[in-house]
Amino acid sequence: MPKQKTHSGAKKRFRVTRNGKVMVRQKNRAHILEKKSAARKRRLSGDTVLAPGDAAKIKRLLNK
Repeated sequence: MPKQKTHSGAKKRFRVTRNGKVMVRQKNRAHILEKKSAARKRRLSGDTVLAPGDAAKIKRLLNK
């Protein structure tokens, strides 16, 4: 049987840590940045952990 392909869109947006958590970029950091304060932009700069229910779906797309 052929190998399962990884979902191309998912592999660009999500990553799975060694402990199995799914990390994703935070929202509100893509555009209209002039009106947002520097502190807010700094806080949004890091990745965040995806909710467990959503993480299960993403892991299926990533074959993890």
